[in-house]
Amino acid sequence: MARAKETRQFQTEVQQVLKLIINSLYSNRDIFMRELISNASDAIDKLSFKAQTDTDLIGDDNEFKIRITRDGIKRTLEIADNGIGMTYDEVNDNIGTIAKSGTAAFLEAMQALNQKEAPLTPELIGQFGVGFYSAFIVAEKVTLITRAAGEETATQWESSGDGAYTIEETTKADRGTTIRLELRKPDKDEPDYTDEWTIRNIIKKHSDFVAYPIVMEVEKQEPIPESEQVLDSEGKPIGETTRTVVRDETLNSMKAIWARDKKEVSEDEYKEFYTHISHDWNPPLKHLHVKLEGTTEYTALLYLPSKAPFDLFQPEFKHGVQLYCRRVFIMDDCKELLPEYFSFVKGVVDAPDLNLNISREILQQDRLVLNIRKNLVKKLFDLLNGLEKEDYDKFYDEFGAILKIGIYTDPANQTKLADLARFKTTTSDGAWASLKAYVERMPADQKEIYYLTGDSPTTLLNSPHLEQLKAKSFEVLLMTDPVDEWVVQSLTEYDGKPLKSAEKGDLDIDADETKDQEEQFKDLFGFIRKTLQDQVKEVKPSTRLLDSVACLSGDAHDMSGYMAKIMQSAGKDLPPNKRVLELNTKHPVLDKIKQIYATDQSDARLEDYSRLLYDLAVIGEGGKIENPSQFGKLIGDLMNSALN
Repeated sequence: MARAKETRQFQTEVQQVLKLIINSLYSNRDIFMRELISNASDAIDKLSFKAQTDTDLIGDDNEFKIRITRDGIKRTLEIADNGIGMTYDEVNDNIGTIAKSGTAAFLEAMQALNQKEAPLTPELIGQFGVGFYSAFIVAEKVTLITRAAGEETATQWESSGDGAYTIEETTKADRGTTIRLELRKPDKDEPDYTDEWTIRNIIKKHSDFVAYPIVMEVEKQEPIPESEQVLDSEGKPIGETTRTVVRDETLNSMKAIWARDKKEVSEDEYKEFYTHISHDWNPPLKHLHVKLEGTTEYTALLYLPSKAPFDLFQPEFKHGVQLYCRRVFIMDDCKELLPEYFSFVKGVVDAPDLNLNISREILQQDRLVLNIRKNLVKKLFDLLNGLEKEDYDKFYDEFGAILKIGIYTDPANQTKLADLARFKTTTSDGAWASLKAYVERMPADQKEIYYLTGDSPTTLLNSPHLEQLKAKSFEVLLMTDPVDEWVVQSLTEYDGKPLKSAEKGDLDIDADETKDQEEQFKDLFGFIRKTLQDQVKEVKPSTRLLDSVACLSGDAHDMSGYMAKIMQSAGKDLPPNKRVLELNTKHPVLDKIKQIYATDQSDARLEDYSRLLYDLAVIGEGGKIENPSQFGKLIGDLMNSALN
């Protein structure tokens, strides 16, 4: 039985997006057509890919096209495709709910930008995949009729953008999707979206590179054939010699921009093509257009985005490169062409010698694909190394964290990736610094590259772990990306200089003096260790501290405090991570506690002070103490005693 017509409510977040779109003074209203045509193109791409293993899906309807139908009297505009189409459930899931639309992230971005009442921008519409809803910018009502390839029944979806929609089964002669817009009456200074030249100009500007013909019926004047003309006695035509006819016309050039000579492509064309394939309305930072001929033949047009997408680190994030063979679409999200650390790169690769029916499994072992991948990675390294410092810093602000993934996942290119890595340091004043620049600045008596990991540059910069290093004028890398913990496990040295944690192992600074202090404080430290046996595995004189009284460290191969925090936040069940309590034996507090211990080892204050020293060490690295109320009481007692 056919499903009856139902009225349903949009999910709350979708209602909010619709309200924003409908009530906004939209900064570029034309974008709705660009988004709907792009969706239609994607639908044909999906069918083309799926049909490689199921040729019956296409059948006799094998001329892919996107059709625009306009009616200036009824004020309607239709955009139709003969692509993959959607089932009833897909319509409900993709349009009625938040499922794949990115609306939650869209709303978060709007709130972050404080733009609830401000004009929407193409960047927001495109970036968060809410392009379908942009139809409501110009339409009073939107009707969608779609039939999935291989299905007999169709689905009709309809809404006026008022918080509800209707959905029902219907009939449709062929597969694909038709979106019908009942347009609002334009204001005095707004374009008429049923006007032929308005539509032509929008498509020329935004959709000229779409790979499928965008057709529309237009009126033309053409000569009347002589056989149909009425002639006078002298053989001259009587009446009109031309007539008005209605013909389909293709509005886009469908030029494969990557196949053209790069000297013939303007910067505006490159930017527009980037917008088409990426749905990102921010201009790209740089592009790479290469054509390789010889044993390995391919053409590639790749882009470095200027802004990171909101879902860059989400599991469902898709790689940005599309694979073509002789301008025939094979697949998008082609992970085999670039490594994960370049997954943000957008673009097209056209390899004429590929098999059109190639599968992902074969791609992984295909020698041609592996060769293309190797060449593209090299070209991208050259592109990044050639960027001006200002451009590279902008790029690194957005994509540095994902680029560093390659340091431990791609050993063959580890050195090149280490050269590209940037870090804030104790002396860089908030600017990015390369490892090469760090090494060049090292004092003659510094033998190692020091680093400290954590989640806040400010906390790290003021960490007690760095006191002795700062006194020695030793620069320290401040690593605040979670990925850095894996980077330092893999990158053990750079330019012959070992990387050493400022938090783990001995720093070997004033080692002889530290050994003397260890003997003097041996008994007291033994007492403190016994008192804190559930929290620490050792108590010893510090090689790190200069002004602070206490800090926590680890042995050279222990898990760092930041790594433990990362693992715990990921829900990992870790064994107790006992660390080393380092105490500053030159601090007057330690000398006073030592005197109390020498006078009366049973003094109750000794246990309180031991716990207080541990809590101070935890707080010093930005951690949370186990018993804040006890800590507060001890501090209060100390203040009272001092004031009296």
